Amino acid sequence: MSDSHAHRFEPRTPPPAGPAQPAIPAYHPQPSFDAVPERARWRYKPRHVWRSKAVRASAVSLVLAICALVILALVREQTGTAGFLVGLGLALLPVPLLMAAFRWLDRVEPGPWKNLLFAFAWGAFAAALVAIVANTFATRWIATATADPTSADTLGATVIAPVVEESAKAAAILLIFLFRRRDFTGLVDGVVIAGFTATGFAFTENILYLGSAFGEDQEFGTSGIESVTAATFFVRVVMSPFAHPLFTVLTGIGFGLAAVTARRRKVSRVVLPLLGLVLAMGVHALWNGSTTFGPWGFIAVYGAFMLPALALLTWLAIWTRQRELRTISGELPAYAAAGWLTSDEPLALSSMRARSLARDYAARAFGPAAARSVGEYEAFATTLAFLRHRARRGAADPDFMAREQELLHHMWQRKEIAGPALTFAARATGRVWTPPPHRDYAGYNPYRY
Repeated sequence: MSDSHAHRFEPRTPPPAGPAQPAIPAYHPQPSFDAVPERARWRYKPRHVWRSKAVRASAVSLVLAICALVILALVREQTGTAGFLVGLGLALLPVPLLMAAFRWLDRVEPGPWKNLLFAFAWGAFAAALVAIVANTFATRWIATATADPTSADTLGATVIAPVVEESAKAAAILLIFLFRRRDFTGLVDGVVIAGFTATGFAFTENILYLGSAFGEDQEFGTSGIESVTAATFFVRVVMSPFAHPLFTVLTGIGFGLAAVTARRRKVSRVVLPLLGLVLAMGVHALWNGSTTFGPWGFIAVYGAFMLPALALLTWLAIWTRQRELRTISGELPAYAAAGWLTSDEPLALSSMRARSLARDYAARAFGPAAARSVGEYEAFATTLAFLRHRARRGAADPDFMAREQELLHHMWQRKEIAGPALTFAARATGRVWTPPPHRDYAGYNPYRY
């Protein structure tokens, strides 16, 4: 590293004894393939205007912005300006907590924020707009056809709304599954994307319900704990902020299972998302119809079904996250045997504590740039482990070999910084790797193919 750049990476505290400080490469989403054999390089097709990422991103942003303006105008029209502002403020309260919970589940291989923000925006604006228009139209049509507005409202809430709303939210998951397939690798990704989509939808819906309740209180002069606003807030924000995420997560699980299903099982890859969507609609219908079961129907469904279902899905998500860590420790030894990783790295990378310790070590020794380099190395290694795991299950994409080499190239650029940091973290946490007797990785080298 030249003297003109060395000062950028001087350690904040004296670094441990050893070789001179290695250079810290700049991160680029698309790698430089100068070090990769010619036949392993990516070959991109010429891009037309409509294939440009900037054009597609601009088009999606424009559509979501238009949906946002329309849905928020419709909600304000129904609630009034004062009700809209009150509903907006109250509806915001559970959003950060739900987003943080789903993001925590995604810590092993965090998905890009742009995907999650798209999912949230789709749920809050596009799906909410489809729901309010379709639900209103269907309910009015049923009321006109049957001349029974009460039955129309009940039928609309228990049958029409679940089908429309879950289908609208599922569209966001489907779009990410189809167009961001590289970022959609398993069950956790399905749960997180579904959770963000449903959180956005519930946010807009809560503005409508809370704003309408506030308007009702203003009209009749009620206030305090006896107000409709307080009751609505307690039911929707305190007792059941997880309701919509719980429904849509079932759809996300279906897509997540499809993501890890072998490509040759085409029927299963179609049926699993549809089955998840049907289950989401059924649970949603049960929840909406709970009030028709009598005065204690809501409490019975809430206690006997919703809470156990929430606990089961929470356990499933956490168990799946732990399984992801085990996948890392099981798949990366092949690359350690081939010399791409040190022998201690696979288990260090399969421990969230060791990962954090490695980043802290690099930050103390060489500064923030080194910590970022270690974090990027950890992300690439995690993606590599999942890629190999999917390939062994027959679910990898046709470009598996090129993608594998791309990830290895990214990791090799950061190895001088990340390797010692992860080795230190592995030994500090007592996670020393020994090769399993039932696997033979001798001579494994992805670049030879």
